[in-house]
Amino acid sequence: MAGDKSSLFSDVLVRKAVLTLAIPTVISQLITVVYNMADTFFIGQLNDPLQVAAATLAMPCFMFLTAFANLFGLGGSSLISRCLGLDDQEKARHTAAFCIWTGIAVAFLYGIAVLLLEPVLFPVLGAKAETWDYLRQYVFWTIGIGAVPTVMNAEFSHLIRSEGYSMQAGFGVALGGILNIALDPLFIFVFRMNIAGAAIATMLSNVIAMLYFIGFIIHIRKKSVITFNPKLYSVRYKIPSEVIAIGLPGFVMTMMSTISNTALNHMVAGYSNTAIAGMGIAKKIDLVAYAIAQGMTQGTLPLIGYNYSSGNLDRMKDATKTAFAYSLLVAACGTVLLYFFAAPIAGSFISDEETVHYGQHFLKIICLACPTTAFNFMCITVFQAIGRKVQPLFLSLLRKGSLDIVFMLPLNGSMGVSGIAWATPFADWIAFVISVALVVPCLKKLGKETASWDG
Repeated sequence: MAGDKSSLFSDVLVRKAVLTLAIPTVISQLITVVYNMADTFFIGQLNDPLQVAAATLAMPCFMFLTAFANLFGLGGSSLISRCLGLDDQEKARHTAAFCIWTGIAVAFLYGIAVLLLEPVLFPVLGAKAETWDYLRQYVFWTIGIGAVPTVMNAEFSHLIRSEGYSMQAGFGVALGGILNIALDPLFIFVFRMNIAGAAIATMLSNVIAMLYFIGFIIHIRKKSVITFNPKLYSVRYKIPSEVIAIGLPGFVMTMMSTISNTALNHMVAGYSNTAIAGMGIAKKIDLVAYAIAQGMTQGTLPLIGYNYSSGNLDRMKDATKTAFAYSLLVAACGTVLLYFFAAPIAGSFISDEETVHYGQHFLKIICLACPTTAFNFMCITVFQAIGRKVQPLFLSLLRKGSLDIVFMLPLNGSMGVSGIAWATPFADWIAFVISVALVVPCLKKLGKETASWDG
């Protein structure tokens, strides 16, 4: 790793180091959200709730691609940063090769599986006769054809961030987002391809972003441990178990979100297609808060991991506290913004009055979970960065696909469609209490370790 990058982890003022790593990551995550929202926004300009609903129904399957990227990207990033802290560059190279080639293989197989299982999968997602064909078009391009570039685009960003290249990682992710925003209107309106055009735009933007990352990694190959060399692919040194154990919470979190969204879509589908479209709009907008929290945590993970493995626990704790403070501050501001401007924001996506009504109503409810989401993500990241396996996995299982579904069922019966939305903040606040109970003793224990070392 280049000397200036090592200095960023070990010597630069903590506040500056956190911001240097986190800001580009947050920006790239926000641009990713914008381009994810772009599909919904531009499809919404067709003023067809059925096509908006189809894009919403595809979201759980598409999220699995993020899950795979987190599994090998976050797991690999954590292990590589800890290896660099121990000056074990050989293991770091083997880790990078393992993550890259395994990620490609898994993404390819997943894309094929989704296409083959369409007759079974689509009813589970909540597709009806009127949304089936739209859903098929969207899934074919974004997942069937686009699985590998989508996964590797995100995974590469995690891996190069482990060496301190946060700005370059952010640029690559942002590049895909900006291209998608530019290509969406071209394919949807100029070429008149409607929802299929949005899907093609997403796929192409991820391909180009992936090519950027490949070019960048080749450019830094002489001073980097990130390598494409298949000869360095290894399952020795416990690399698979370490990568998967640390990356599993990120994978599980996304997988459980997929289960949660599938259950939510099924319940909301019992009301109307416009309700599904409104929920889809609200969920896409709420991803802004999710992106900020994820950007802060992913950006600071290598910093925390490096200093933990190198024994600089005081600096590791300072970085953790600083990241917590920044995350909560921005999340609180996001809650206020989304709550008070829910109606005009939802109305910018589609002019259908009923869909806008549902969208702004759902958004006002689910945005209340923004601060707890930020805190819970940061707790998971701390445990991942220091190599803990049980705590981050447990916390990941709590947020989505478990507690929220438990709340969805009775709240749907007692409050109707609003109750389904209220399940999100209820589950997140309970997860927040449990996160506090786990992370505070952990940080106190690290404090005692620091004191004993100083003594």
